[in-house]
Amino acid sequence: MTMIDVSAQPTAQATELTDPSGTSRRRLRRRVRGSEQTPRHLRSNRTAYVMIAPMVVLLGIFVIWPLVYAFYLSFFEISFYKDAEFVGLDFYQYVLTDPEFYESLGIGFRFALMVVPAILVLALLLASFIATLSKRMAAFMKTIVYVPAVVSSVVAAIIFVFIYQDEGVANWFVGLLGKGPIAWLNTEGSALPAVAIPAIWLGFGVSTLIMLAGILDIPDSYYESAKLDGANFWQRTRFITIPSLRNVILYLLVTGITLTIQEFQLPLVMTNGGPVNATNTPNLYIFNSFRDGTPYATSYSLTAALLLFIVIGTISIIIFRVVSSEKSSDA
Repeated sequence: MTMIDVSAQPTAQATELTDPSGTSRRRLRRRVRGSEQTPRHLRSNRTAYVMIAPMVVLLGIFVIWPLVYAFYLSFFEISFYKDAEFVGLDFYQYVLTDPEFYESLGIGFRFALMVVPAILVLALLLASFIATLSKRMAAFMKTIVYVPAVVSSVVAAIIFVFIYQDEGVANWFVGLLGKGPIAWLNTEGSALPAVAIPAIWLGFGVSTLIMLAGILDIPDSYYESAKLDGANFWQRTRFITIPSLRNVILYLLVTGITLTIQEFQLPLVMTNGGPVNATNTPNLYIFNSFRDGTPYATSYSLTAALLLFIVIGTISIIIFRVVSSEKSSDA
């Protein structure tokens, strides 16, 4: 005869005896009803929200709040010797009517046009080449390519200053062509391209590794089918690699333009903005404005930095709208 464990299967009568008021049942019903009212996507993403909460807090403390406070301070004339005085939009007017500010923006744009496309092309070609190598050779090439990324911008600037000297390597190559030495950093037409060369050297390594990661993520079947159809390397790059890397290229384009427009250390060390302000990038212009001895130098440089922030943000939005019609979403 089978024995039934009554204690393991409490009946409704036993539950009522232990809980005459039915409080437990009501609490259970409320819990179930509350979970049904919570949207499913919120329940499934609750863990993700908890994980990103610390970063959101840090972002608010160290980025968003300082930015908001900076905009607040831009309406005041700040002095280290007296209380801040409210002046409204005066400093915005001063910066927007200063031709040197627009000149520095133009120099920053030209510098970005020299550096970013060169980095993208070099990174794409070199990443495509590394993807065809064996594992051992690819590991060696990735190490070599990444070396410039660990070099300080100041060290690179000093190295290229020696390269551009009259007896440097650059003029040695020029001498092989039968021409005299060129004052690379002291000529208005050649100073900015001369500063762009080390910027390209410093930036293409990381871009190459990012591009290589994107290339390795492309299915090999795409290239095998293209080879069967007789497509050469350039055709495979044009019709397979580049379309598949549009998200990576868009990311490198936006970050590259953002960083190169704000380049500061290279022109500061190599030319100090000269000759004749030919390499006076926006950040260098803001830095020199801050070092000015006028009482309103702090407020002026702060306002110029905020306007540069608005300009760069606007450029990024335009790039996202123009370059990729699908807004970097995978097909």
